[in-house]
Amino acid sequence: MRPPLLALLTDFGTRDWYAAALKAVLLSRCPTARLVDITHEVPPQDTVAGAFILAAAVPWFPRGTVFLAVVDPGVGSRRAIVAAKADGRYFVGPDNGLLTLSLQRAKQFTAVRLTNPRYWRTPVSATFQARDIMAPVAAFLASGGALTGLGAVLSHLSPLALPSVRQAGSTLRGHVVHIDAFGNLVTNLPASSLAPPSGSRGVTVRYKRRAVRVVSSYAAGGPSELVAVVGSLGLVELALCRGSAAWTFNAARGDEVEVRQA
Repeated sequence: MRPPLLALLTDFGTRDWYAAALKAVLLSRCPTARLVDITHEVPPQDTVAGAFILAAAVPWFPRGTVFLAVVDPGVGSRRAIVAAKADGRYFVGPDNGLLTLSLQRAKQFTAVRLTNPRYWRTPVSATFQARDIMAPVAAFLASGGALTGLGAVLSHLSPLALPSVRQAGSTLRGHVVHIDAFGNLVTNLPASSLAPPSGSRGVTVRYKRRAVRVVSSYAAGGPSELVAVVGSLGLVELALCRGSAAWTFNAARGDEVEVRQA
C-alpha cells in the first residue's frame, strides 16, 4: 500500500516557522505521510489567489490525497473550519471560499464542520488553528480516518467572489483572475472564446485599449509584444515574450479583457 499523500497550500511563506510547525504536526500524527508543498507563497490573506492555485493543482493528484489549505484572515473568529471528501480526495481548511472552487468542480462531495475536539491538539491557539485543529484532522484523514465523527454535515460552503464572463452580441468580456510568478495574466475566458465561429473572419482581443495578437505559444510572440494564448488550464492568458505582462502593463486582478468575434 502506498504511503498517504498530504498536499499543502498556505500563505505562511518560508521565513517563519509556521509551515514547518504544520509539517511537524502532520508527521507526528501520521509518520508515514509524504508531504508535497503546492505553495506557501500565496499572497498574505488572499483567499481568491489561494483558491485558484489550489483548484489548478488538485486534478493532478491521485485519489486519496489529503489537501491541507490555509489562507485564513478570519483565524480565531466564528468562521467554520471544514473537512470534505470530493471525488476520492480529502480537503481541510477554513470555510472562507478557499476550498469552494476545488469542491464545486467535483462530481460529488461531502463536507463537515469541524466541531469535535477529540481530534485536535490541546490547547488550541486562537491565532494558529491550522497547527492545532486543521493539521491534526488532516493527519487523521491521511491515516485512514473517516469524516464521520469530525462534526456535523454542511449543506453548503461559503462562496468565492469571482467575476463571471459576460457576453453582449459577439463580444465576450472576461477578467484577469490570477497573475502568475512569470507575470502572465490568467483570465476566466475559456479557450473556446479564441476559436472563431464558422464563417467569421477571426477574433480580436483587447486589453487596456490595446489590441492583442492571438498566438499558439508564449514563444510565438515578438519582442515586447503582448499576446493572447491558451494556457495549460484551458484559459486565455495574456503574456509578454521574455517579459512580465503584469509589470509592463501595471496589471491587476479584475482587469477586463475583451474578445470580439468578427
